Amino acid sequence: MQRRAALLDAALDLIGTDGFAQLTVGGLCRRAGLNERYYYESFTDLAGVLEAVFDRIVDELAPAIVTAMTSAPADVPDQARAAIGAAVDLFAADPRKSRVAFVEGINHPVLARRRSEIVRQLSLLVMTAGDQIYGSAPSSATAPEIAATMLVGGLIETTMSWLDGRLPVTRDELVDRTAELFTVVGAHVAAQPANTG
Repeated sequence: MQRRAALLDAALDLIGTDGFAQLTVGGLCRRAGLNERYYYESFTDLAGVLEAVFDRIVDELAPAIVTAMTSAPADVPDQARAAIGAAVDLFAADPRKSRVAFVEGINHPVLARRRSEIVRQLSLLVMTAGDQIYGSAPSSATAPEIAATMLVGGLIETTMSWLDGRLPVTRDELVDRTAELFTVVGAHVAAQPANTG
């Protein structure tokens, strides 16, 4: 387990800095300080390494969001700020993770699908939170899913722009403005009359 963790740490550094195209077994093992035979104890190919690094990031992200939200006051804007802040802070603390999850994931066939699954899972998390806060019975059964998917996708792209320096705002402004949008859209969807057919 310790050698596998060292390989994953090295892979995060290589992929998050130089991209998956630069990842080789030899380079990975040199970065990890391990003999190549230890690589083959844990992985059969480099795609498996990328997938494992991606999964490790996801395993950090979802609990961080849930913990932040459940620890926040019951006030909806505070909960939105806490959840969004937790996601932003995780990637700001280590921008290599955002590159692996949201940049390299687009370009690799296996991870493109996994990336879509994660957006779906995060969207379901937003929808569940919306149900708990606002209740159900929107005008359309698909309205919450459309809104949640758009919000999550927008948050990812906005956070990437901020991390890259293309969005010149403070961390608090990013979190506050995004939380406002989540709150306004959630309230709007919840306020629509039920579709009676």
